[in-house]
Amino acid sequence: MPRRHASAALALASAFSLALAFGPTPAVAVGAPVRNIVLVHGAWVDGSGWKAVYDHLVADGFHVTMVQEPETSFADDVAATRRVLDLQDGPTLLVGHSYGGSIITEAGVHPNVAGLVYVAAHAPDVGEDEAALGRSMPSVLAMTAGAIEKTPDGFTYLDPALFPKLFAPDLPVARAEFEAQGQVLAAASVFSTPLTAAAWQSKPSWGIVAGADQIINPALERFYYERAGAPITTIAGASHSVYESHPREVAAVIEQAARALGQAEN
Repeated sequence: MPRRHASAALALASAFSLALAFGPTPAVAVGAPVRNIVLVHGAWVDGSGWKAVYDHLVADGFHVTMVQEPETSFADDVAATRRVLDLQDGPTLLVGHSYGGSIITEAGVHPNVAGLVYVAAHAPDVGEDEAALGRSMPSVLAMTAGAIEKTPDGFTYLDPALFPKLFAPDLPVARAEFEAQGQVLAAASVFSTPLTAAAWQSKPSWGIVAGADQIINPALERFYYERAGAPITTIAGASHSVYESHPREVAAVIEQAARALGQAEN
């Protein structure tokens, strides 16, 4: 199944590239892009981090909505995403960063979802969870003792003193420090809940690798995307906060996916 949808995604991306190079012809007209885009943030942060990507997409005519998942349980976060997908008025491109990749993998079977974009994200299969997969290819975070703190009631956060260095080293220091102090604490269980659906098996997907990611091993990101048959864009030197530090490049991949999906629908 993934191979079939991999070929579809590659064909869509190729068609889009050809359209850019040569323009539409009477035989093959370029269709309107998928207009609706839903952005899903990862653990310890919130949807405000998408602001620069949002600005680029809206300026180019897309209807963009951010999910604010509570991070209280994986089921709650998937439900929050489905709730936003229910509000979309047509085909939608679902985008996830980091832990948000697990969310869009589960929620992406929603009928409004036309395709998926993974941004430095996890993409488990059915029965897998990102914590176990992360242990198979450890990140710098995983090898940094004491980096992840836990409250007595089982919620996790990244040590604020280490957040700028590990999560966002390519953001201005003051901004990274602000985010470190504004973390959304995530239930530890969200990382170890096995998935019951894998939307990348049935929906065209695209993937962005953050070349200098210290939260998720870039090799693991690439493994996920290759397994899903997703065209891969690597942003060299980018941290886990690639969607904030390189918003134009991230938005460009999202727009390419939206236009390719739109062409396929016409």
